[in-house]
Amino acid sequence: MRILNSLSLEPPRENKKTGSAFLDAWYDNERTLRYSLAKIRALKMKKDVEIPFLSASPDIVQAARTACGMDSPLEAEQYLNEVRVAMMDRVAPEDHFSTDAVFMYGLKLKLAKRMKSFTEEAGSASYRTIYDQILGESK
Repeated sequence: MRILNSLSLEPPRENKKTGSAFLDAWYDNERTLRYSLAKIRALKMKKDVEIPFLSASPDIVQAARTACGMDSPLEAEQYLNEVRVAMMDRVAPEDHFSTDAVFMYGLKLKLAKRMKSFTEEAGSASYRTIYDQILGESK
């Protein structure tokens, strides 16, 4: 129950064992994806960022590049969620009645809930908030 209650789409920054082989593998992949996205976004903005070295598989790096190259942030998020589900499926437990299978199902539900929260109204409101913050900082 402790692991289930702490289930998150955002992996811990440090590589800590969770007690679940599935979660450990998925968190490693998700952490690598997030660091790859951060590195690519920083390069595009010509910013220096200190990102820990992780050996990233070429498919994760390519997914990050593809997402960063998309014009629509919503399409990029939808693409990244497809990538995340595929990453889960690659490290899925063989026993469909195990606790790891429950954890995988929980993560997939969290992803679905997150995607459902993306609406045009919420996106416009978020954009206005960020835009106003940027204008406020430049004055």
